[in-house]
Amino acid sequence: MRPSKRRQWPLLVGACILAACVVIVFGKYPFESSPTLNTNVPDTVAATPVPTPIPRVAVEFRMLDLDRGWVKYADGMAHTSDGGAHWQEVASMEALPTDGGAATNGLEAITKLLSLESGTGSTVEGASGVSATTSSGSPSVDIVTLNGTMFDVKQSQFVTPKIGWALLPSTTNSKSPLVLTVDGGQTWIDGMTEDAKAIILGEKSHLTQLKAEALLYKDEAGAKAVMGASWKLIPDQVSPGDIVLVRHKEAGSIAWQGKTYTLQPYEAGYFTYLPISMSVKAGTYPIGDQTLTIKAKKFETQYLKVTEQMESMKQDTTRINADQKKIDLARSKSEPRFLFSGPFVKPIEGILTTPYGYTRYVNGKYDSAHMALDLAAKEGTPIKATNDGVVALAELLYLTGNSIYIDHGMGLFSQYAHLSELRVKPGDRVKQGDIIGLVGTTGFSTGPHLHFTFWAHNIQANPDLFFNTTPFQWVK
Repeated sequence: MRPSKRRQWPLLVGACILAACVVIVFGKYPFESSPTLNTNVPDTVAATPVPTPIPRVAVEFRMLDLDRGWVKYADGMAHTSDGGAHWQEVASMEALPTDGGAATNGLEAITKLLSLESGTGSTVEGASGVSATTSSGSPSVDIVTLNGTMFDVKQSQFVTPKIGWALLPSTTNSKSPLVLTVDGGQTWIDGMTEDAKAIILGEKSHLTQLKAEALLYKDEAGAKAVMGASWKLIPDQVSPGDIVLVRHKEAGSIAWQGKTYTLQPYEAGYFTYLPISMSVKAGTYPIGDQTLTIKAKKFETQYLKVTEQMESMKQDTTRINADQKKIDLARSKSEPRFLFSGPFVKPIEGILTTPYGYTRYVNGKYDSAHMALDLAAKEGTPIKATNDGVVALAELLYLTGNSIYIDHGMGLFSQYAHLSELRVKPGDRVKQGDIIGLVGTTGFSTGPHLHFTFWAHNIQANPDLFFNTTPFQWVK
């Protein structure tokens, strides 16, 4: 059934009224192809320009050591505790690190240690862009080249001859507040690299070595006399039976009396003992760039009388040679470092019956040169280790009876013979003054005493040189 025209009329009127309302509200006919809700909004929006940051101006800086330092800006302050790898803003001057403890940990201590080695403090020679040193002794840099571009320098500071920092005119020239050199000013880097960090760590280790070695000498003058020289003989005038401590700045070896002695690294230098055997003739000998003077020395003669049974002991060469192999093996292995830091002490306070170097005759016949001290004491008297070391041998031997050898490092051994009792065993670590045994009269002995001496590279050395001192303190 078709709807009547009377019923469609109200619908048409309603549609027309709705269309008219749309035109009044939106200002456009609803049938336009591109309807727009707001004709006042532009088709494109212009970008707001970002202002260029004003370069931050650094006023000054100061490094207090190889790690700590600060920089002041016109608008604030920052400090570092890792050589400039990272910086942290601080609110006030009070928050900045200070020179507290500088005499022991800071620039003053570093400069003093470097002066021991070079005598000139922290100077730089031949560095690109490095001018003459300032009145304080630190190098001054006028220009640095960074990534191929040269920049003027507002301020510079070197802490060691290798390690230094420079302040450029503004932060637009670098990512970090300071630029860094680890090669004395030849090249400069912006920030911290792994290679630079390794070099700084190496420099810290070297300063630690300088400090540790300096403490071994009698005083600062003695330390500077040794550590500031390329070669040093301690001492440079000796007699047969003595010993020389040799120090060199570099690794190497010394040819001496038909043998080669390797210089071993220790702290900031390279060392070896040079034994002066009784057969070395008086005269002068070149060692490195130094001259060793050996003076003639006359030793006294001693005559002993022993029983025929005791005299016959020295005829048993089979047992003697077997023991010697044990001794040679024990003395063939020495720790490649000095095992002591303090002075050597006498093992006992006995009566000196035979000094070092005496020519000895037994029952009217020449026996040998006595290359030790014989100290008579009551049997059972405690015997002390002369210094720190490791027991290399502790055993009953044929001629020397109960015997002990202690390794003090770098080829130096102390020997204790004729003991009644052993109180240590091979491998034991002993300290100066530890009781290692008791006085006795075992082996080839005419009465209770201690036979005591030193061996340097298997050559006997005069014990009198060591008591209450160390080879490091033989500097004259």
